[in-house]
Amino acid sequence: MQKQTLKKIIAGVVLCLAVTFVVVKASDALEQPQKKEQDKTEQTTKKTGKVKSSEKKKSVMRKPINWKRSSETVVYPDLDKAKDFWIHVSTKKSRVYLMDGKKKLYTMYASTGKGGEQATPKGTWYIQPEKGDFFYNGESGEGAKYWVSFKDHGVYLFHSVPTDQNGNFIKDEAKELGKKSNSHGCVRLSVLDAKWMYENLETNTKVVID
Repeated sequence: MQKQTLKKIIAGVVLCLAVTFVVVKASDALEQPQKKEQDKTEQTTKKTGKVKSSEKKKSVMRKPINWKRSSETVVYPDLDKAKDFWIHVSTKKSRVYLMDGKKKLYTMYASTGKGGEQATPKGTWYIQPEKGDFFYNGESGEGAKYWVSFKDHGVYLFHSVPTDQNGNFIKDEAKELGKKSNSHGCVRLSVLDAKWMYENLETNTKVVID
């Protein structure tokens, strides 16, 4: 009787070991393709310095564009930490880049001049002392909020999307922000981006427009 019981126990232990062995093998079989893919990705990254598009950092640009809000979904940069802060305006891309040396700190949607006599002047300029929270130009029939001059002391400005004489935003113009060059030479920004520039840009900050 005792021998039969002992045999049953031994048989049970053997069965348990067999099941465990099968489970471990199956687990290894599942993990091997994943490990191979991971090793392949690591080797590719080491060789090329690139990662797959699916592994790249997600864009923080706000989409769809909202002319009332900030262009990015993250906080604005702390300029006290920037060693070489300057501004790059791309008329071709309708973007304003806040830079620290060669490093891009922040990207803003923008609209620059239409062209011809209303083109945004290309070159290197510097933020000037003139600024204000609102202006209105009777000749163009448009105004804007949060303006900062970068050329000709009040002629060429960074400012918000346009308003009417009462300070109401002109939505048909505002919706073109970041998509189309439709200003009279100034650089239009979203309301919050323009407000940040108005509150944070210091006189003599370099502005490069191309």
